[in-house]
Amino acid sequence: MEFTDLQVQRYSRHIILPEVGGKGQKKLLAAKVLIVGAGGLGCPVGYYLSAAGVGTIGIVDDDVVEVSNLQRQIAHSTGTIGMPKVESAKKTFEALNPDVNVIAMKGRLNKDNITDVLKDYDIVIDGSDNFPTRYLVNDACVFMRKPLVSGAILRFEGQVTTIIPHEGHCYRCLFEAPPPPGLVPSCQEAGVLGVLPGVIGALEATEALKLILGRGEPLKNTLLIYDALTTSFRKVKVPRNPDCPVCGQNPTITELADYDAGYCQR
Repeated sequence: MEFTDLQVQRYSRHIILPEVGGKGQKKLLAAKVLIVGAGGLGCPVGYYLSAAGVGTIGIVDDDVVEVSNLQRQIAHSTGTIGMPKVESAKKTFEALNPDVNVIAMKGRLNKDNITDVLKDYDIVIDGSDNFPTRYLVNDACVFMRKPLVSGAILRFEGQVTTIIPHEGHCYRCLFEAPPPPGLVPSCQEAGVLGVLPGVIGALEATEALKLILGRGEPLKNTLLIYDALTTSFRKVKVPRNPDCPVCGQNPTITELADYDAGYCQR
């Protein structure tokens, strides 16, 4: 493909980077990324991937925009209250960059539909707001060998990790099983600083761009933790667990399953 004059202007700051260049920008335009969740994390992820020119962005969420979302969910606005979040996000991202095709999927991932949803995408970014979805997405990505960028937020702290199935750790190497419902407070119960998902979402988008471009070092076998109160980052090494129930040497989880929801409105 050849860039139009407008595309050369739009992506000029990428094209002049030796690590990206015209070839890298073409990779971005050809890439297909799925975002799970159109809330606090999914909004900045989608914004930056759209701005970068990632050609196809799928986004799946079953919720509608509420006024309480607007403190942190930057793809939505007062004018889209009551609209499905995926439609609000699609409207915002495509207005930012008409090169991008945003595929809006209103619904909830489950063991019966997740394979069909994931199969057409190169990379999955998890911005989900509950443990059942997080574990389901992890397991599906391991089975399908899909790179997964996972993020989470609560109060003043967030975390990001990148999972390359069968090369490094998976989410269950970190946390083998979901916590019982009610053990971990939801964002609705505990709160979340409005800017925090912007920081973590931008880091998730960065990881995805690095994977597409084949540049830099992804957070493989590493959990990056951010503390907003002290403005500090720390990295925790997470080796692949040979006894992991899903990606280990003798896995005990060999098919997808749905878990009880402990829902957190992020």
